[in-house]
Amino acid sequence: MTVLHPAPAPPSPTTASRVLRGVAVACVAALAATAVGLLLDDRTITGAPAWLKPAKFAVSIAVYCATLAWVLRQVTGHRRAVAAIAWTTGVALVVELLLIGLQVARGTTSHFNDDTPFDAAVFSAMGGFVALVFLAAAAAAVLLLRQRGLPRTLAAGLRGGLLVSLLGMAEAGLMLANRTATAAGAHTVGAPDGGPGLPVTGWSTAAGDLRVAHFAGLHGLQVLLLLAWALHRWAPGLADRTAARLVTVASAGYAGGVVLLAWQALRGLPLLRPDTAVGLAALGWALAVAVAGGLVLRRRAVAA
Repeated sequence: MTVLHPAPAPPSPTTASRVLRGVAVACVAALAATAVGLLLDDRTITGAPAWLKPAKFAVSIAVYCATLAWVLRQVTGHRRAVAAIAWTTGVALVVELLLIGLQVARGTTSHFNDDTPFDAAVFSAMGGFVALVFLAAAAAAVLLLRQRGLPRTLAAGLRGGLLVSLLGMAEAGLMLANRTATAAGAHTVGAPDGGPGLPVTGWSTAAGDLRVAHFAGLHGLQVLLLLAWALHRWAPGLADRTAARLVTVASAGYAGGVVLLAWQALRGLPLLRPDTAVGLAALGWALAVAVAGGLVLRRRAVAA
């Protein structure tokens, strides 16, 4: 007699995912508040509208928390660890956003600001909370690396995405090392912060900008998860093992791209104006990734 086992149910919402989704919703509300500030407050800080920075952080935090809430639902067991990751991330990022808003209300910068003891204390506190977010993300990556039973393609997207996000977070250390005579760090290399920049992002168009690699790395989690979903959705004939290998190749390629963006910035080059060395390195890396992907598909064809 054959016993039919029901298909496993999708993970149900947990306290951890509710906490992170609540933070995401709060960030959407904060975004609405910053939109009012952008309309009514004509002040500028380092050459940009005063409330633009908290608006960008609200969007980024909302996307990250909503994604992490879904990611943590893929972890079976480890309820206390998952809850600790969610609460640590949520509280730390909420405090980070509040401190940025506080400094905007005071008419000064939040990052790399040690002009007064209070400003230095705010910046130091922000650094501590960001370190907690990094440690929480590292813990999530460890749980996902040890997780068994996930579809191969999804697992590859989760693990690769989390590791690339950690790389993007770690890249912020380059900004701290980029100290100037007047600030405890800077995101622009080769020019003062606050010069001409691209619309919305403000990334420098005159010098290197370390925020480009930071942004690309942080949101690698969303990009690689979308790639895993796309392969599952639009390439149903592709074996799960092959799709997972392609996502792994893409993860390595993405991580190399983040490193190249950081290297370009450290050379003092704007995003849209790389020099010959950066261009050749990017071309070589793209070819290497393409060859690796081709070998994965060739292996599948030979096996078939």
